[in-house]
Amino acid sequence: MAPVRIGVIAYGIMGERLTRAILAHDPARVTLAGVFDPSPAAIERLRRDFPDAPVLESRDALIAASDCVYVASPPSSHLEHARAALSAGCALFCEKPLAVDLDEATAFVAQAEAGAARAGVNFPFTSSFAVDQIREWMADGTVGAPRRVTIEVAFADWPRPWQADAKAWLDGRAQGGFTREVVSHFLFLTRRIVGPMELRRHAAEFPVMGASERAISADLLVGAVPVRLEGRVGATPAADHNLWTLEGTEGTARLRDWSIAERLDSDGSWREALDAIPNERARPLVLRRQLDKVAAMTAGAAHDLASLREALEVQAIVETILAGETA
Repeated sequence: MAPVRIGVIAYGIMGERLTRAILAHDPARVTLAGVFDPSPAAIERLRRDFPDAPVLESRDALIAASDCVYVASPPSSHLEHARAALSAGCALFCEKPLAVDLDEATAFVAQAEAGAARAGVNFPFTSSFAVDQIREWMADGTVGAPRRVTIEVAFADWPRPWQADAKAWLDGRAQGGFTREVVSHFLFLTRRIVGPMELRRHAAEFPVMGASERAISADLLVGAVPVRLEGRVGATPAADHNLWTLEGTEGTARLRDWSIAERLDSDGSWREALDAIPNERARPLVLRRQLDKVAAMTAGAAHDLASLREALEVQAIVETILAGETA
């Protein structure tokens, strides 16, 4: 089989990461069809990073050159690009959230499902080694069946230092905020491992005029399993700190700082998985696994990438949390 040609729309943080992952991958499996970004500064950075990477002059030219299109632009433009890619017969790999308008996202997902579109959303926990470990602990009796989930995220500032160039939209109420950017990953993880969630109580704080949220809290249920969510800016000296904790019938495990799987010992201490590695080292390995699944999706083969429907369910919860406090 010929390699899957992946075109990248937008060379921001995620566009760069996936471009780098494609170029480092087996060229017999995936290849870079090209990159399109209307920003001259972004293209200048691409040419500095990867002088030989093909640059396409328009979105339509990129789509025409691709088997699969990766949409990594700001959220307000996701569906415009996604519709164009699917209309041209390409597979779609999209960043979250699907859109800034929930009704528009709902209509898009319904249409894509009706057309049996080849589409997935980039929630990398589907390819996480640490998540694989937690699943093993659930299956082998170390953790057992879920009884409670706790999600905690904290940041010294928002946006995080490496996102400073995108502050204009990442810290705006329309498209940005840590709930969309970070919390959504852990809601997806809960959805995938434990099950569909029902939001029961929620609150969000917007103390800075015109800026994104600075704190959130929520209580959810997955059947009879309670899920507690807390997030805050200014609560830690770390740029980015997160914990996803699963209390089970037999024990407790957690995912720390994106990539470290730990289990709670009988003495009350946390023990890392033997092969745990920090996120900076894990990320390229996880993206490689994601690309293998993108190639499978594009070929019409089985894969476990996040579906459009799963992403929509997560987005509905996120937008409800951000809409205001429950009565």
